[in-house]
Amino acid sequence: MALEAAARVALSSSAKAVASPAAISARATRPLAVGISAHRTNGSILPQRRTLHASPRRPNNSGLMGLGGSSIPSSYFQRPSLPANTIVRFVPQQTAWIVERMGKFNRILQPGLAMLVPFLDRIAYVKSLKESAIEIPSQSAITADNVTLDLDGVLYTRVFDAYKASYGVEDAEYAISQLAQTTMRSEIGQLTLDHVLKERTTLNANITAAINEAAQDWGVTCLRYEIRDIHAPEEVVKAMHRQVTAERSKRAEILDSEGQRQSAINIAEGRKQSVILASEALRSEQINMASGEAEAILLKATATAAGIDAVANSIATGKEAAQGAVSLSVAEKYVEAFGNLAKEGTAVVVPGNVGDIGSMIASAMAVYGQVGDAQAKTMAARQLEASRKQQEAGEEHSGLGESPNEEMKRSMLAGFENATHKK
Repeated sequence: MALEAAARVALSSSAKAVASPAAISARATRPLAVGISAHRTNGSILPQRRTLHASPRRPNNSGLMGLGGSSIPSSYFQRPSLPANTIVRFVPQQTAWIVERMGKFNRILQPGLAMLVPFLDRIAYVKSLKESAIEIPSQSAITADNVTLDLDGVLYTRVFDAYKASYGVEDAEYAISQLAQTTMRSEIGQLTLDHVLKERTTLNANITAAINEAAQDWGVTCLRYEIRDIHAPEEVVKAMHRQVTAERSKRAEILDSEGQRQSAINIAEGRKQSVILASEALRSEQINMASGEAEAILLKATATAAGIDAVANSIATGKEAAQGAVSLSVAEKYVEAFGNLAKEGTAVVVPGNVGDIGSMIASAMAVYGQVGDAQAKTMAARQLEASRKQQEAGEEHSGLGESPNEEMKRSMLAGFENATHKK
């Protein structure tokens, strides 16, 4: 009821203050201002009808401290225009209005319909609860290795306590901007140039943590900080380019040398494998040849031994034809050997009687006779051994005819006589 009475008083006072239709239209330009249509009767102005005229809402260049949405951020020296007390107000979404009554904090208006007491209530601050981006201007910072850098960035903030943001600091946006610059210079001074370029994410996190620690009493939280551009001196940039070029050249040379090394290794490995395979092939060939030669020698020796055994058996049995055949074979081989010497060599040893074939045959027969004597002695030794064994065995058969020893003696004497005649 008190609010309605105050509204009636305000309306009546507004009606009395109207002097002309031009003044009435001028008052109607304000948001939700009260306009009065009147007509002149008998030289007096009589109120006929009360209407509410709502003019289009103008954009409010308020930034973080106002209603938001301006490319030019507000500051302490450029305060936004505050909504007027028209008794009935509509608070926009994501906005907090700070109301003071008679100069003292009264309440915070939430989004929606709000009623104000005329003349007593005043909208002192308007705070946007949206996330806001603050551009941090470029500034100089010196790294730990004494390199001067120019850096700028973007700071993303949000008001979480409208009361602290209004009464805790004069201009929260300006304070946070200055805090971000000083914090960034402090963090840059602890790192070298290489670490600044490589650890940008860590640097952003450290700056955000430092800002949040100091901005809690201001009712503002820093969501994130992003370094936008890093400008190094021209000489440093040229040195970095030379370093990168040298590093690339080094890598290229290393890769080239590695390729040559691997190529040489592959070639050597191929040669090694080829030598191993060739040696294995030669070894297999030699083994096969040796096996063939050994088998051939064995077969030849077996055949020779078989022939010698046959001749020895024939001689041992006393066949005269075998003795003649052996003599003829020795003579043929003797003559054939001298023929080969004369055919193959340029300097040969020729016996004195080479023109006398008969003497050559006689010499061959003499050689055979010497061989025959040796064979006869060997056979005699064998016969003696056999007779000794037979004598031991024949002691049991004494008195049964002629003694085996006598028979053995006769055979030995016959063998010596045959050898003597063949000489």
